[in-house]
Amino acid sequence: MSEVLLNVENLCQYYKVSKGLFGKTQYVKAVDGVNFQVYKGEVFGIVGESGCGKSTLGKTICKLIEPTSGKIEFEGRDITNLSRKEMREVRKDMQMVFQDPYASLNPRMSVRNIVAEPLKIHGLDAGRQETDKKVIELLQKVGLDSYHAVRYPHEFSGGQRQRIGIARAIAINPKLIIADEPVSALDVSIQSQVLNLMNQLKREMGLTYIFVAHDLSVVEHISDRVGVMYLGNFVEIADKESLYVNPLHPYTQALLSAVPIPDPTIKRERIILQGNIPSPLNAPKGCKFHTRCPKCMDICAEIPPEKKQVDKTHCVYCHLYD
Repeated sequence: MSEVLLNVENLCQYYKVSKGLFGKTQYVKAVDGVNFQVYKGEVFGIVGESGCGKSTLGKTICKLIEPTSGKIEFEGRDITNLSRKEMREVRKDMQMVFQDPYASLNPRMSVRNIVAEPLKIHGLDAGRQETDKKVIELLQKVGLDSYHAVRYPHEFSGGQRQRIGIARAIAINPKLIIADEPVSALDVSIQSQVLNLMNQLKREMGLTYIFVAHDLSVVEHISDRVGVMYLGNFVEIADKESLYVNPLHPYTQALLSAVPIPDPTIKRERIILQGNIPSPLNAPKGCKFHTRCPKCMDICAEIPPEKKQVDKTHCVYCHLYD
């Protein structure tokens, strides 16, 4: 394996809520004790159903949300308890591309000012003329034209807006980009263009991505390794080939069984999960998936599964492999 860029240990993100007549305090456990590493130069995909904590995990890693507990190490430095001022320095190397290109761009700012904003914040703008030159260079790098710089977000399509968001993210040459479902709001034809652009920028700039998505086919296209989340925890982490060819966790198997296969001669057994995802306000005891698992055993309802390292690049959290 190459150098570890990001190390996350027992990361938790709980939201306090009051419920009932007497205001009993409860916690929504959006992220509940997550552990993983991201290696320099790779694309680490995170997949799972809506509400499993994927986006919250991404925002917590770059500390747009302060973590409840746990540890975040970036380039060997513990950034968990850094102040906002100290974190600003770290964000030179850690940027985010947001899910909704319609909401993530300030409608009152021109594209020139949107893309130049990170340069200004981090003291990297070298006068008006040089900044304008840099902005045009960034826009061209993401497939837009120089005249787009004087326009405003409402004048662009969704795919173009996402390109503007990507230009803003790469403006200060970060090492890590957390992409929070960057193509989910786009048409399928535009999705492929944005994914190809991200792959191209990765090669040209030596970027590392955490790519959050709920579409397994999109993640397969861009990722090197994939982590599958369920109710705030990873249930399986593996390199792309191992995960898609040999999924081990029953939840991963169910997800992959729902992915359409373009060849009509290939038949895949569909695994239908029973019931709904439990509330993170009152998650099941033991393995959180046991209430819907077709292979549930008695131990699953009592004891949370520990990490099982199946091979060098493949681990699973499941009692079937004890």
